[in-house]
Amino acid sequence: MIRRMMEQARAPLWQYAILIVVLLLLGVFLVYPVVLMVKGGLASDVASGSGFTLRHVRAVFEDPIQVRALTNSALIAATTTTLCVMIALPLAVLSAGYRFPGKKFFNAAILVPMILPPFVGAIGVRAILGREGAVSALLGADIDILGEAKFWGVVGVQALSLYPIIFLNATASLANLDPALDEAAENLGASWGRRFRRITMPLIRPGLFAGATIVFIWSFTELGTPLMFDYYDAAPVRIFWGLKEVETSAEPYALTLVMLASAIVIYGLGKFVFGGRGHAMYSKASRAGGEREMGPRARWAATGAFALVLGLAVTPHLGVVLSSVAAPGQWYRSAVPTAFTASHYQQALSAPDAFGSIVNSLKLSAAAMTLDLALGVTIAYLIVRTRIVGRGLLDALCMMPLAVPGLVMAFGYVAMSVRWPFGKEGPLGDLASVMSPDPNPVPFLIVAYAVRRLPYIVRSAVAGLEQTSGELEEAAINLGSSRLYAVRRVILPLIAANLIAGGLLVFSFSMLEVSDSLLLAQQPEDYPFTRAIFAFSERLGDGPYIASAMGVWGMALLTVTLFAASSLLGKKLGSIFRV
Repeated sequence: MIRRMMEQARAPLWQYAILIVVLLLLGVFLVYPVVLMVKGGLASDVASGSGFTLRHVRAVFEDPIQVRALTNSALIAATTTTLCVMIALPLAVLSAGYRFPGKKFFNAAILVPMILPPFVGAIGVRAILGREGAVSALLGADIDILGEAKFWGVVGVQALSLYPIIFLNATASLANLDPALDEAAENLGASWGRRFRRITMPLIRPGLFAGATIVFIWSFTELGTPLMFDYYDAAPVRIFWGLKEVETSAEPYALTLVMLASAIVIYGLGKFVFGGRGHAMYSKASRAGGEREMGPRARWAATGAFALVLGLAVTPHLGVVLSSVAAPGQWYRSAVPTAFTASHYQQALSAPDAFGSIVNSLKLSAAAMTLDLALGVTIAYLIVRTRIVGRGLLDALCMMPLAVPGLVMAFGYVAMSVRWPFGKEGPLGDLASVMSPDPNPVPFLIVAYAVRRLPYIVRSAVAGLEQTSGELEEAAINLGSSRLYAVRRVILPLIAANLIAGGLLVFSFSMLEVSDSLLLAQQPEDYPFTRAIFAFSERLGDGPYIASAMGVWGMALLTVTLFAASSLLGKKLGSIFRV
């Protein structure tokens, strides 16, 4: 221990200088917006942010409307997470432990639900399950399924979109198990159920709860899906409506603060109580015989289970695709559209509002990816290649965006935009603003996208550096190269696949970011891709059809991205979605 402390103390000053700069950047653009949001919810004077009071927070729990909205959001999150576990865990067990027909195909296709944001999938679900939708036409009855069960519409779409996160985490955890443990218990007479409960579950519990925590927080603070289903009695929607009062009212601050506190509690429970520490093993997946053969019926039953889940998961996608090619007014009380057209795709690329939003998102996402690549490589290098004091804090801050809800971060940037130096009289008000009469949200959007997706780059780069020997870098330095030159010419080429995979994830998920886009972009000329989709979905006439066509373009982008990232990272892709 003493020797390690001495090595840390002797670390070069340039390492500490870089660490301080990175921590300052994260402090300003990650911690400060959250602090402003918390301060707004606890301040006596909202306009100045001065004083301290719990009156605003107490008012949230005294208002029946706010309590009902919070309760509904918690129920949505709990139900969505439960459904995701029920779907993903059995599939992960089959995938990790058994051979069955079509296994390779389904392991790749399991990522398909992630290529469509839940709120875009809601467009397709409304077309299928709405009063005049396909199901009502097939049943020959006027049934408004979503009108009477909007809650289950939100839950269903989110569960079918988010279960791959739990599947990836559970599969990665199961793949690391030594099959000798299960075989030893089987030889002692333990049944499969007992072995699964007493051996497998405790070993995969940290990974399982890591994925479940992400899903819970994601669905708890999801804004787009409830909006698309007209399910307004949810806390994120009430925060969205409260944006106009952000400069004069503490209500949206207090409600966001309550949601942040709830998310932190859930994160703590999932990370430290239910997840706990993983059990150490002498070997991991050391035997190729870990996969077992099943009987003919069981094999085809496993294939059928994957096919059933995949079929249900792609239903929203199918609805979006059909909506995108349906002629206006020609998918009404019929199982499928009665007339088709490809003009919506043309309009999605040529209409000023639609094309402008695509250009905006391309620029914003490219800028966010560039920032994350530079920052992520630097952070990963400090974490893996140095022994300086503060690496743990840096690592924790980088993972913070996975635990802090996107809605909270977005609202924090709104709060940042109305405070000095960006407020009405601030010196940077013209450079970046959200709520001013002539807003310029571009800087906030770039920073928001970059901060929200920073963990993807850091995790990818850390994985690459851990697999690359530091002796290669030292050898180049011993031959006369500077450290920067050695990193650029030796290390970066060796971890290029990891950086490309992380960069692709940052770019595509920034293109399809919802909360930041909905909250920070208030004017049509500033709309990113997803904000324009929401605007078109609200427009009468051909609006929903153009929104669907834009959703299909987004699906195509994310399909290419996820399959490329999966091929580059393999089973390590699941670690990207761990807190």
